[in-house]
Amino acid sequence: MDLNSKIIAGLGRISEVFKVLLWDQAKQFKLSPIQIQILNFVAHHNTDLNNVSCLAKEFNVTKPTISDAIRVLVNKNLLIKDFSSEDNRSYSLLLSSKGKEIVGHTENFTEPIHRQLNGIDNVDLKSLYATLTELIYKLNRSGILTVQRTCFGCRFYDTSKNGHYCNLLQIKLLDTDIRLDCPEFEEK
Repeated sequence: MDLNSKIIAGLGRISEVFKVLLWDQAKQFKLSPIQIQILNFVAHHNTDLNNVSCLAKEFNVTKPTISDAIRVLVNKNLLIKDFSSEDNRSYSLLLSSKGKEIVGHTENFTEPIHRQLNGIDNVDLKSLYATLTELIYKLNRSGILTVQRTCFGCRFYDTSKNGHYCNLLQIKLLDTDIRLDCPEFEEK
């Protein structure tokens, strides 16, 4: 196999580990993996992204799938629907206190991967991160990855100042400063 094929196979294996770790957490709390992902997403994102449409795009599933998961989470008192917009049919999601407790137990489900990364040389990690950020951006631009909030696709990102630069923060960015999920992201 050529190197690209080996890398793709390796990424597939990492994806399987991610799924296994997520399933283990989900079973522990009698939730599905998508429900755990929704809770963790809501915990770490602005309310304008915490709605059915954005979550469906984020997790690349249908709106009915997200709606069903949300219904279960609301029924289990883990999420609260906030109908404070002008349109009484739309809502944002907020974590309940019970939901926050679940997130506290589940948000570090990738810890086994994190521990293994600690044993890898920092130079290799920086190179891997730079490659991943570029790959994510390219997959998004080709339409395969539907959502990305990386610096590369942001209107504040600039390369004309000798490298990566954020015009919002007004600072030069290192490769390791490139964000994969920036809260200030605005599409170009």
